[in-house]
Amino acid sequence: MNKEKAIKLFHDQKVRVHWDDDQEKWFFSIIDVIAILADNSRARKYWNDLKKKLVDEGSQLSEKIGQLKMQSTDGKFYKTDVADTEQLLRLIQSIPSPKAEPFKMWLAKVGYERIEETEDPELAFERAMDTYLKKGYSKNWINQRLKSIEVRKDLTDEWDTRGIKQGLEYAILTNEITQAWSGLKTKDYKNLKGLKKENLRDNMSNLELVLNMLAETSTTEISKKKQPETFDESKRIAKQGGTIAGNARKEIEEKTGESVVSSKNAKALGKRGGNKRINRK
Repeated sequence: MNKEKAIKLFHDQKVRVHWDDDQEKWFFSIIDVIAILADNSRARKYWNDLKKKLVDEGSQLSEKIGQLKMQSTDGKFYKTDVADTEQLLRLIQSIPSPKAEPFKMWLAKVGYERIEETEDPELAFERAMDTYLKKGYSKNWINQRLKSIEVRKDLTDEWDTRGIKQGLEYAILTNEITQAWSGLKTKDYKNLKGLKKENLRDNMSNLELVLNMLAETSTTEISKKKQPETFDESKRIAKQGGTIAGNARKEIEEKTGESVVSSKNAKALGKRGGNKRINRK
């Protein structure tokens, strides 16, 4: 069972969910999930007992649980404990129920695979290839995508060398690169393609992937040459690297008369129609 299928099971059971556009995360009502997996009519008491159990086990997860106002069966909105995907999967591990077992098996399988990939990184590429094939991507596209993963890794290794922190700083620099080559901020690019949590690169055409790789490769090489010592310097380099690919994009568009960046996502790759183009000034 993969994560997408696991989460879909919750949707089938009408678990209340909320998409946070800023954090790009799904949040799930913990009470609803417990009521389904534990077959417990007293889900609130079960959750209170589970929180105490987690604390006794030394887990800090319950301290990180947030609340959102969600609509109840009476039509009114009440504050409800919610968990993001990672938190929810952790909670499921503590629920002794046959319905929770498929999730636990999936988590164990993923954990085992990650350990294997640490010992033999080539396995990660093989599994990625298999996953993309099952999703219906062409082999040509998959080869480009796997190459883009390698290019991205080179870039993040360079950022690590320059003291760039994963998370927010990675996101800021990535946004600089994306906007410089595509003319769109990362969030706007994803909105154009109708994406939420999905990976933007997984929804790019071959040409979009190639230009994105050019932008990231250029950024990596410039950074290695200039050896920036501050985040602001790395930010300027990210824009420079993206601009190189941006100039290539503009030249392609001038010759073809069509925009490279479009609304076409993974579902539409290789299919005709439904492709909204960007108007360039």
